[in-house]
Amino acid sequence: MMVSIQSARYVSRTSAGVFLSAFVLIVSPQPLRAGDALDLKAYSLTFEDNFDTLSVSAWGERKSRWIAHTPWNGDFGAASFSDPADGFPFTVAGGILRIEAKKDAQGVWRAGLLSATNPRGEGFSQKFGYFEARMKLPPGKGVWPAFWLIGLDRSAFTAEIDVLEYYGRAPYEFSSGYHIWRESHGGKNQSDGYWTSVPEGSLSSDFHTWGVDIGPKRTTIYFDRQPVWSFDTPPEFHMPFFPLVNLALGAGWPIDETPDPSYLFVDYVHVYQRNDLYATE
Repeated sequence: MMVSIQSARYVSRTSAGVFLSAFVLIVSPQPLRAGDALDLKAYSLTFEDNFDTLSVSAWGERKSRWIAHTPWNGDFGAASFSDPADGFPFTVAGGILRIEAKKDAQGVWRAGLLSATNPRGEGFSQKFGYFEARMKLPPGKGVWPAFWLIGLDRSAFTAEIDVLEYYGRAPYEFSSGYHIWRESHGGKNQSDGYWTSVPEGSLSSDFHTWGVDIGPKRTTIYFDRQPVWSFDTPPEFHMPFFPLVNLALGAGWPIDETPDPSYLFVDYVHVYQRNDLYATE
């Protein structure tokens, strides 16, 4: 097993405050083999949004599929997340969702986020399974798109899986990681992460898939259905999770050179459940 220390900045998106860690221990397992590519024949589709239409409201007041804020009403980054309006920050065309970040008439950055559950926990969440999004990322310094999951029960801690976090200042890599936020309940936070190198600019020039398979014993991050990182499933992950996708800005980095507007394109968000999960758990 390879272990290396890499400079990183992790930002908590699950509270009003900002948690920054200057360094994180990156534990790199032995290279995962191409033969370990995900085979969805063993899974059944449980959630599907192909964005032929858009079902979103600010807080789920219209029984929409998505809400436009985090369920705990916590903005993060250097742009405020906007309620859905005509043409901003969400539009759909040709089966593609476009999430936009831009400055408003007062020069304030605004952007968009989708969450699959509302503050009452209503919506879609699932215990274990494979969660996947197909997206094309925005280019430019300061952009901070993400596909991530949050555990439904936040009463004693918050469990977070960052399937993808991308920092536009580094168009040759993306990060994945997980966090168990306990500090607000008097405990100690737990985090781990992994960086995946890609050809420079490739994530903004074409669509790619990012996914995570959460199992009772093992959790694996996938990029284009190829495994890139795997770790033992923490006991805190034995609960339903719900997906979020957003275009944020900053993450502690300057946004003075961020393209205005910037766009995140999302082809779909799919969730699957393994057919034999409880037979093998």
